[in-house]
Amino acid sequence: MKKESAWRKYLAERLSMNREETVHFLDGVMEEFQIYKNFATVLSALEVVIEAQGGVSELAKRTHMSPDALQKILSSDKAPHVDTLGIILNALGCRLSIVPLETKKPDIEPASEDQSISAAG
Repeated sequence: MKKESAWRKYLAERLSMNREETVHFLDGVMEEFQIYKNFATVLSALEVVIEAQGGVSELAKRTHMSPDALQKILSSDKAPHVDTLGIILNALGCRLSIVPLETKKPDIEPASEDQSISAAG
């Protein structure tokens, strides 16, 4: 537990010095979430970024939420509503965005019209 605490402290200090690195950190965490679906990791990452940017009290001022409400959101085992997550990310200098998924070309070519007709007939 002490190693985790030292790591979180180091990470928070590093992220407090570099906004671009914070954005890349959160982007990487969200990419991992897309694969593993572990929202606890997202919340843990948000806590580190919040710590790096002055803590829950400072974030509460930026989001116009009470510190208790924010703490409840961050300690929940459920993902917050997308609008709530958007408000928190916006206050941290980020935003949610939509990007297309990389798609792999299918291995099977679509049937030609002649093949479709003969298979149906």
